[in-house]
Amino acid sequence: MRRMSLALALVVAAGGLGLSAVAAQAAPASPVQGPPFPYQDCLKATKQKGESPSYGKWHCDQLVKKGWVKPPTG
Repeated sequence: MRRMSLALALVVAAGGLGLSAVAAQAAPASPVQGPPFPYQDCLKATKQKGESPSYGKWHCDQLVKKGWVKPPTG
């Protein structure tokens, strides 16, 4: 009897793993925008965080150097 319950538990566990793998493959890609972010969005975010305009510009310039933010246009 113990072997039967162990076998049943293994079948249920294997089925659950199979279903979760299928669900993970079927999930659509998230629409989150990745780097590089626009320079104006960076300035807006630094302002919301309470940074001074000069420090926010410096901060965004550092992120441009790292490739996280697109260089400003114009």
